[in-house]
Amino acid sequence: MSEEMTLKGKEYLKGWTPWRLRRYWFYGLITIFALGVPWIKVGGNHLFLLSFDKLKLHLMFVQFDMQELYLMPFLLMILFIGIFGITVLGGRVFCGWMCPQTIFRVVYRDLIETKLLGLRKRIKNKQQAPDYSKAENKIKRVVGILLWTGLAFIAAADLMWYFVPPEDFFAYIQNPADHTVLIGTILGIVAFLVYDVIFLQENFCVYVCPYSRIQSVLYDDDTVMAIYNPNRGGDIYDANKEKVFTKQKDLLSVNPTAECTTCESCVTVCPTHIDIRKGLQLECINCLECVDACTEVMGKLGKPSLVEWSSEKETLFMKGKTHYFRPKILGYITILVIVSIVLAMMGSKKEYMLLNINKENRLYSIVKNDEGKVQVDNAYTFLLQNTLNEEHEYYFDVIAPAGMEGKIKIGQPEKPFKVKPGVVKKKVIVLYTDEELVHDDRKDTVIPITIHAYATDAKDKVAVNRQSTFTYPREDLLKGKAEEEKADMD
Repeated sequence: MSEEMTLKGKEYLKGWTPWRLRRYWFYGLITIFALGVPWIKVGGNHLFLLSFDKLKLHLMFVQFDMQELYLMPFLLMILFIGIFGITVLGGRVFCGWMCPQTIFRVVYRDLIETKLLGLRKRIKNKQQAPDYSKAENKIKRVVGILLWTGLAFIAAADLMWYFVPPEDFFAYIQNPADHTVLIGTILGIVAFLVYDVIFLQENFCVYVCPYSRIQSVLYDDDTVMAIYNPNRGGDIYDANKEKVFTKQKDLLSVNPTAECTTCESCVTVCPTHIDIRKGLQLECINCLECVDACTEVMGKLGKPSLVEWSSEKETLFMKGKTHYFRPKILGYITILVIVSIVLAMMGSKKEYMLLNINKENRLYSIVKNDEGKVQVDNAYTFLLQNTLNEEHEYYFDVIAPAGMEGKIKIGQPEKPFKVKPGVVKKKVIVLYTDEELVHDDRKDTVIPITIHAYATDAKDKVAVNRQSTFTYPREDLLKGKAEEEKADMD
């Protein structure tokens, strides 16, 4: 290579930052985020927590009871619609930049095996497996497995923190005999991560992960991905995907304008062991390692990379620039916005107390009160749950229909009652009236009422309304009771 070309190459690559380094920084941010979220609390509530232990869902620092898990489908919809939208826009960019499988493999292969232990010679060569015939390398491999196992325990613990909050997690593991399910789950996750990352490797992405099968139906001509440009580089493979050229001179003899040097750098660096020059392949995870490799080789020649992060429309078909904000993408964005708005609206209706009212089988009882009046009692069972993190006192009001205001009264309980956080309180409630509500000789009358329950110390925040009924007996039963009482007095 001439000195002039070398200087030209250095000038061309000046200020160039490999995608690999950008991915590493992104991996670091994702790791910090994943490890940090379980520890973020406001007012005793987590940013996100799905606790099967305490039957609670924490979302955006708001605590929901398991009876309010109607929010979960919306979260799953946002997750999957988001991933599908990302795929339409950037191919398997989720796999290469955000997937834990990829991050874990990078940590083990690039950091532990290559940088720390030197089992692999270069990060840029992912096709040459370590030589384990040497005793030294066997020892290093054991050390590498132990190091990754330690990291796998951290990853497993981090995953569990989204279901068992850290403050409970560390208390539970101090008594493993009492929490065998938790300990067994952690050990199971660790065993899987060790097998997956060390032994299964990228075969998980190629053969196991269903996402690679789904993605192909989501692509369109504007989907951005790692693409080899045969218009500049030349066709290395024929129409049957058979490799035709392995040497540059053979390629140039057929296509004198072909720029591919057949250096195979884009092949040796690929973690999923494909040749990007073969065209679109399901195994490609859009890690852009091949883009970096070709950029470095072609940059030394003062030319742009033959492997681009671009779309088929722009690179292969040369039909103009990639159209990012196309109808399909706008459709995904619209759906995400709508689902997010619905989730926010439903989440804003959060009830800070849960109340279920069951009326007893006996419709009513007719008694004579201390004042000598005939009294009609209706009994109910309240199941009240305090979904907050602090104890509250609860009571309620009875809202009767127009014309009956104040005539249906609370007989039991006479005073507010306390309910501890997360506890379901069963309370027998008696409502009564000693006034004439309805005059009907033929049948009992079912009167609709509203129960307004509230926390006495937080009426504005903790309050719910529930619909119920008050059954008033027919007139002859009331008269009969009155005459019976009169006869007893005589």
